Amino acid sequence: MSQPPDERMQRLIDPSVLDRIQAEVDSDLVVLFMNGTPVFPLCGPSAQAAQILSLLGVRYKAIDVTVDPSVRLAIKDFSHWPTLPQLYVKGQFIGGNDVMRQMLTNGELQALFAHHAIPMAD
Repeated sequence: MSQPPDERMQRLIDPSVLDRIQAEVDSDLVVLFMNGTPVFPLCGPSAQAAQILSLLGVRYKAIDVTVDPSVRLAIKDFSHWPTLPQLYVKGQFIGGNDVMRQMLTNGELQALFAHHAIPMAD
């Protein structure tokens, strides 16, 4: 009997890659996994996510998933979220740029950073 696709995919991902992702998530208060870098984003959604964080003046660690295909694949399994970018705050998955835009618009993103005492620009 074959396994559901999700279970098969999880078996293909090296657990050490998931450990590396967890270490990255834990390494900083705000971590953004993205296609490219904040200076040279490789897709519109990654550019928007970086712009949102820059607009708020939040210091964050950006992880370019294009330099490591194993991380690019595994991050989607790690978060159970199918797209990039992916934002983590104090180790918690927040969402992608669409979620970030919505949270920015209604003030939830600013409140989240304030709740965790993460400095923002005035």
